[in-house]
Amino acid sequence: MSSKDDPPIEQKPPQVPTRGTLLVDTSRRDQVGEFRGTAGPYWSLRPVCGGTEWEAEPGNVRPPSPMERLRAETARCNARSAGRIL
Repeated sequence: MSSKDDPPIEQKPPQVPTRGTLLVDTSRRDQVGEFRGTAGPYWSLRPVCGGTEWEAEPGNVRPPSPMERLRAETARCNARSAGRIL
């Protein structure tokens, strides 16, 4: 049983992923992006088919589901074969 005088439970900050890891930003309607690095307290993500990076709060980022990962990887392959990205 918890009382209101108990100290707050400390949440561990999310571990910084490796560059290139696919992540979902829940604050951007579940947009999938590729992790590019950190910018202060934010994580920089880039659309999988290229485009402008955006900053996401680590608390709003989650790993993609298998279906989200498959869609993102397929979109990246299609963009590469069409010459839209290198």
